[in-house]
Amino acid sequence: MDKRSNFNPIWFIFRVFQGALIGLGAVLPGISGGVLSVIFGIYKPIMELISNPFANFKTHVPKLFPVILGGAIGFLGVANILAFFLEKYPDPSVCLFIGLITGMLPSLFREAGEQGRSAGSFISMGVCMFAIFAILIGLQMTSVQVVPNFGWYIFCGFCLALSVIAPGMSFSTLLMPLGLYTPFVDGIGHFDLGILVPAGIGALVTVICLAKAVNALFDRHYSIAFHGIIGIVIAATVMIIPVSGFSTMEAAVPNGICIAAGIVIALLLDRFNSSIKVE
Repeated sequence: MDKRSNFNPIWFIFRVFQGALIGLGAVLPGISGGVLSVIFGIYKPIMELISNPFANFKTHVPKLFPVILGGAIGFLGVANILAFFLEKYPDPSVCLFIGLITGMLPSLFREAGEQGRSAGSFISMGVCMFAIFAILIGLQMTSVQVVPNFGWYIFCGFCLALSVIAPGMSFSTLLMPLGLYTPFVDGIGHFDLGILVPAGIGALVTVICLAKAVNALFDRHYSIAFHGIIGIVIAATVMIIPVSGFSTMEAAVPNGICIAAGIVIALLLDRFNSSIKVE
């Protein structure tokens, strides 16, 4: 009786809404669900639950349930839409995503400097940027074709879990240059078990193995870790620019408009996030 009387429907709906935004942020390129959870003030309890699920189950799950519910709605609800646009309008869609990522960089950089910056912060950013450039350019030069299969979908699950654990990391950042983002999102939207099962395995193993380590890394070396993520984001974004989409004026105009629209949307979202008071 007492538990029912303490139920606040407005708080519940608000948390579901926040969870839906985090779910959208997890699947939309350039938007980080981890960053949104930090902004909404629920990153710490989420990480506490992930790091010690058995010890914190009773205390954390009831409070986080509406967030988890909203996250599932936001994540699954947008997958089919994304898959459709990526298939029908690949270059404009990618350009929109590039704009979203570019528009989020100022907020990421601001978030990375909340605890100050050091020489190590910029070294971390440069090293991570160089490493991603080297990997992706190397794959292109050696003509390595990434064929989606069980093992690669495990990697997709790893990237998805990492985007929740590490604020600022969007799993699309790594999957788009490898050509894995579209089939992965399409599989999620159609509930393809051949994709969901290996992705679930990869996500679960990542959470078990890395949650505590990543949490400790951000606690002890926040600036270095966050600047490293920014380096990864910048390098991966540069690598997905559709150069052929700007070869003619007819193609360049709509693609340029999509980039500009993405930047504006990301800046508006950042302004919206900043207007929310975090308790």
